[in-house]
Amino acid sequence: MRALFIGRFQPFHAGHLAVLETIRQRHPHHSVLLGIGSAQASYTWENPFTAGERAEMIGAAISAAGLDRIEWVPIPDIHQHALWVAHVRALVPAFERVVTNNPLTAELFGRDGVAVEATEWVDRARLEGRAIRERLAEGRPVTDRVPKAVADWLESHRAGERLRMLRRAPEVPRERDAR
Repeated sequence: MRALFIGRFQPFHAGHLAVLETIRQRHPHHSVLLGIGSAQASYTWENPFTAGERAEMIGAAISAAGLDRIEWVPIPDIHQHALWVAHVRALVPAFERVVTNNPLTAELFGRDGVAVEATEWVDRARLEGRAIRERLAEGRPVTDRVPKAVADWLESHRAGERLRMLRRAPEVPRERDAR
């Protein structure tokens, strides 16, 4: 059996890792699929890292945490809620449940007959991706907000510099907005 946990992971932080550990505790025999949402997006303030970079961060964090049976799959946006669950099903291996605290994700998968399970928020204000990106852009430490392996990745890839550049750069219109 598999559980699906979807997020943008911009960046992968301690709250995400806590959710994976919770899934593993609740369902020790399940494998977990991490859906890397907005996979087509990168080099913007909201989505600074590529899907491949996010996969590297996730891989480093789950390896260091000793978690196994976790796979990740990129899921690009389609901007059509009515078709989104079918889109996800077409991209990822079969799964039996979705783990999410996102009300829209829960509603869409629940409507499609998928078991939906919530987890506790873990220090959401401190571990929110935008707040972590702000700290990185300001050159402030994030070692208390992301797993050590992710902090090392962010430092080695000069994430702070990228985020400072992205904060100054005007947003490039997305393809659907450019018409």
